[in-house]
Amino acid sequence: MSAKQLTLPLDQEQINGLRAGDRVELTGWMYTARDAAHKRMAESLQVGEELPVELVGQTIYYVGPTPAKPGQVIGSAGPTTSSRMDPYTPALLALGLKGMIGKGSRSETVKQAIVQSQAVYFAAIGGAGALIAKTIRAAEMVAYHDLGTEAIYRLEVERFPVIVINDIAGGDLYQQSQSL
Repeated sequence: MSAKQLTLPLDQEQINGLRAGDRVELTGWMYTARDAAHKRMAESLQVGEELPVELVGQTIYYVGPTPAKPGQVIGSAGPTTSSRMDPYTPALLALGLKGMIGKGSRSETVKQAIVQSQAVYFAAIGGAGALIAKTIRAAEMVAYHDLGTEAIYRLEVERFPVIVINDIAGGDLYQQSQSL
């Protein structure tokens, strides 16, 4: 089965056509954010401040890229464990976030929020950070510069490989594979 080719930012028609287990290649622009950036965004929302990036239709990759070597756009860029972002995810989905990329399963609360918000959770392959970095064409730090590798970056990607884990219909590839 060949991978579905999707263009970022995601639109609802693209998301509606995805099901748990689909192989996908993403091309376009996405943001990065890990634990510290998510915590800071949540704190901003709690005091009524605007977020430093617009999330409507966007995808966040849970990664803290390593510094780029000379001649490279970015260093290793492997996914981090998604469950660490679970406390913050429903609020970001409510603001229009449509895609998330990481590794590992999500909480029931997040899976329900994915269905309610008509979003999607993708997994990237852990341990393949150097290979994933080859799909990144541009990287720019856009917010929370003091967080270093945990700052929010804007990445341009081309054929970035992921697998749909949680879809809008409540599908969960991890649960499905356990029942086989």
